[in-house]
Amino acid sequence: MANHRKVYLEITNVCNLRCAFCPGTTRKPHSLSEEEFSILAGRVAPWAEYLYYHLMGEPTAHPLLPRFMEMAADLGMKSVITTNGTLLPGRGQAILSAKPHKVSISLHAFEANPPGMSFDSYIDGCLAFAANAANGGTIAVLRLWNRDGRAEGALHEKNEAILAALHRAFPGEWAVTRSGYRMRTGVFLEWGEKFDWPDPAGEILSDVGFCYGLRDQIGVLCDGTVVPCCLDHNGDIPLGNLFRQSLTEILSSPRARAIYEGFTAHRCTEELCRRCMRAGYYRETKN
Repeated sequence: MANHRKVYLEITNVCNLRCAFCPGTTRKPHSLSEEEFSILAGRVAPWAEYLYYHLMGEPTAHPLLPRFMEMAADLGMKSVITTNGTLLPGRGQAILSAKPHKVSISLHAFEANPPGMSFDSYIDGCLAFAANAANGGTIAVLRLWNRDGRAEGALHEKNEAILAALHRAFPGEWAVTRSGYRMRTGVFLEWGEKFDWPDPAGEILSDVGFCYGLRDQIGVLCDGTVVPCCLDHNGDIPLGNLFRQSLTEILSSPRARAIYEGFTAHRCTEELCRRCMRAGYYRETKN
């Protein structure tokens, strides 16, 4: 198997929010110690160009995140943070001091949570962080769902207000990109569609499909379990444990090989993959 440009190393499966779109996890709550992170990061470093810090959980809630990014840099990996943005006002400077390559902020997290957060303070905090990040050489990506308006049941009621705030913070003409806009040097707006996380008890969507899991990405849960991709939030496809095995051994296992070879032939070999709309997306767009 080729090296995996992206490794999702979950530093905590605990989150400070309860987003309506997030399935959460039934796994035991855990946050990596510095020793545990050192072991796991050291074992994925030969395989990874970019290190992400989540599958489940809110990485900025982990007090050792800046230290983890420094350790990852020493191992030759670029850090990418995906966050709901709520903790950036208090922790953003420490995060930026560790020089992440990119920080993606899911602005739709505000609308997907129970009342309690102030919209203005949330947006102002996220946009101020994005500007500071770009000033320091970190790419800042602001993400929103449902570009096309107000479809029933979608989480996008605040999109208009968020876009107005973005235009105030980043005035002038925005450059069109493949996935959205460049609002200024180093600050991007990206659009996405709400998706359903794969559920092993859900309806089978197709036996035919393709996925980049085990091709350019793998996931490592906070207990060391290696999974094929970032959507396996409960560890339903455990391939091995990185605390006890090498990544070479895990990825050479019969189950991992079957998944990889199956997707090469556009076949879903795992029950979870048969229920994943992302595999169907790749099937439709790559064939």
